[in-house]
Amino acid sequence: MAEVQRYFSQALRQIGQRTISTTSRMHFKNRVAEKQKLFQEEDGIPVYLKGGIVDVILYRATMILTVGGKAFGMFEGAAYAMYQLAVASFPKKQD
Repeated sequence: MAEVQRYFSQALRQIGQRTISTTSRMHFKNRVAEKQKLFQEEDGIPVYLKGGIVDVILYRATMILTVGGKAFGMFEGAAYAMYQLAVASFPKKQD
């Protein structure tokens, strides 16, 4: 038990000795000017694709899901309408 107390007291001392800082330890280069230059360049590429391959993949995935979802929704609606027509064409018998 004494060892555990000694361990925790040592840990608390170390925490107390550390300086608490709210600044980031990692310093990043400011690349805003580079990005502005890239996105304002007149090269015929739409701005939503200028970010690189990740932007292209996200754009294509969005288009596939949008168009595919719409096509599936139209198919689903047509299938449901055909089902309802089939149900309506065979009325239930009255007993």
